[in-house]
Amino acid sequence: MVAGSGQMGVPVIRVGSEYIVGFDRPRLERLLAAAPAAPPSPPPRPRFGAAVADAASYLAKRGQLPVFGALVGNVAPGSPAERAGLAPGDIITGIGLRTIANATQVEEALANLQGGGRVSIAYSRGQRQITRDVVV
Repeated sequence: MVAGSGQMGVPVIRVGSEYIVGFDRPRLERLLAAAPAAPPSPPPRPRFGAAVADAASYLAKRGQLPVFGALVGNVAPGSPAERAGLAPGDIITGIGLRTIANATQVEEALANLQGGGRVSIAYSRGQRQITRDVVV
């Protein structure tokens, strides 16, 4: 602000391209009333609450047959992932109508969801295939 106004030791407020030096409340109110409103920020992305990794590369490194999907690591208590019944070691294979082949696709599927919406999570646990609906 000092570079723009040349003032030091007094309050300086910038509104658009205008500087207000000192406590000029009437001018500040005029400028704020005339300033365009900031666009609303997008709603926050829903938090899923599970750490995931690519199942195929993780299993292959351990000498197991690679499987497509996202391997679940930690699951946060009280999260949508926990409410869906996910546990470490599960492999997410679908979110909504999307087939999940890796961890990146989990992020992509979640990025398109609205907070408070319902989504179906498909995952495998051992030989069992499980599908649960959860609110994100």
